[in-house]
Amino acid sequence: MHARGTFDVTLTPQSTDPVMGRMTIAKQLRGDLEGTSAGEMLTAMTGVKGSAGYVAVEKFTGTLSGRHGSFILQHHATMARGAQHLSIEVVPDSGTDQLTGITGTMSITIDKDGRHFYDFAYEMAK
Repeated sequence: MHARGTFDVTLTPQSTDPVMGRMTIAKQLRGDLEGTSAGEMLTAMTGVKGSAGYVAVEKFTGTLSGRHGSFILQHHATMARGAQHLSIEVVPDSGTDQLTGITGTMSITIDKDGRHFYDFAYEMAK
């Protein structure tokens, strides 16, 4: 199954280190996922333009195609001179309420106007 939609994100820096950073994440999701997400991000910047990395964990709370609950997403991303690799997946056994047993992966795209879109491929345990 696939869930698609848009989201707004606010990243709030928690450190001033220009190389190793930490931020809080706050998202408002719309579409097949309706709700909010809160999390933490660690970043690593390099001296080479377009090369960096981040890891993050965020907890989504709301509805997925009408099912209420929460689940946790784990991010791992690198950029090598502008070439991006992003992996986002549901932490096993993190689903609650009507989202218990959820598994899946998410992709994020950002258009030229800065709008954020998600595509969430998921399965529910039988």
